[in-house]
Amino acid sequence: MIQQADRLEHVQEYYFSTKLQEVRALSAGGKDIVNLGIGSPDLPPPPQVIEGLNQALLNPGAHQYQPYKGTADFRNAIREFYNNYYRVELNPETEILPLMGSKEGITHISMAFLNEGDEVLIPNPGYPTYTSVTKLVGAKAVYYDLNEEKNWSPNLEEIRRLDLSKVKMMWVNYPHMPTGASANEKIFSELVAFGKKHKILIVNDNPYSFILNKNPKSILEAEGAKDIVLELNSLSKSFNMAGWRIGMVCGSEKHLNTILKVKTNMDSGMFFPLQAGAAAALRLPVEWFDSQNDIYTGRKNKVLELAAALGCKPTKEQTGMFVWAKVPEGETSEGFVNKLLYNHSIFTAPGFIFGSQGEGYVRFSLCATEENIDKAINRIKS
Repeated sequence: MIQQADRLEHVQEYYFSTKLQEVRALSAGGKDIVNLGIGSPDLPPPPQVIEGLNQALLNPGAHQYQPYKGTADFRNAIREFYNNYYRVELNPETEILPLMGSKEGITHISMAFLNEGDEVLIPNPGYPTYTSVTKLVGAKAVYYDLNEEKNWSPNLEEIRRLDLSKVKMMWVNYPHMPTGASANEKIFSELVAFGKKHKILIVNDNPYSFILNKNPKSILEAEGAKDIVLELNSLSKSFNMAGWRIGMVCGSEKHLNTILKVKTNMDSGMFFPLQAGAAAALRLPVEWFDSQNDIYTGRKNKVLELAAALGCKPTKEQTGMFVWAKVPEGETSEGFVNKLLYNHSIFTAPGFIFGSQGEGYVRFSLCATEENIDKAINRIKS
């Protein structure tokens, strides 16, 4: 037999990849599953985006290879977006690199900067891909704990007491997934100073900043951030374009050129109409976000009602498209989720998949209609 690569010894298949097979099997067997587990927007993209894509299909060069760095118009749209909403000025020629989704960017950045044996600071709880990609490139994951008492913010004093001599990169993610916590200017400034002092590349993963959040922020707003910071962003969540796989990484020319060495050997440019549609999305007025958040507000209120009926306690001041809540005392997150799935045909995400600090919590997605959330509430109350 041909053996798998050694790098896969410590990497598991993504939880949702396997669990959703189980959910689909239950559905195929006649169960009406209310899916509150996945953060895949069920709402349609803006009509202007579809129009932009359709018009671009008629462009004579639409079906040819595109520039590795994206079209000039798409990069300019990203520049305008960052300037309008985050108050950050970026050079579209040198400080913006479009990506085929920000998940691709996690891999590209890791391949570009990490050597075997380098260490990476990863939030616990946090997005599991930070860990899996770190292991895939032969680096070592070093976890820093987040907790509800400190509003899921990094304790830099505690982190400084670690041996940081081999740490080369630190992942941060605000607004935070899965907890919905936000960062403020003070936290971002402290992270920039921390990165500079210890020569650690700080990477902020920022796809949730417009969902149920009236004050979107970028770590690049912090003074001197570009010297030591990269920021990933995405159109998947804010514009209901998850399947389009469109994102970007922003930062200094030097850092982006390093990533480009990886990217140019991994793809051949993004489909032109996708970039045209994405540019249209980024130029939408603020009313687009207001209309989306009206819908998410209604859904969140319903999910909070469901959480209360289940005896779960949501953490405070959450943004984003999830509700993060403590499970009832005496329950494990996995046991609680499986009980919901098999006894009530409701699927949610167990907190343990995001790290040991996520044990005892569950994550409810807002990517379901109020009608379906009502159905879940009625099942619990009946």
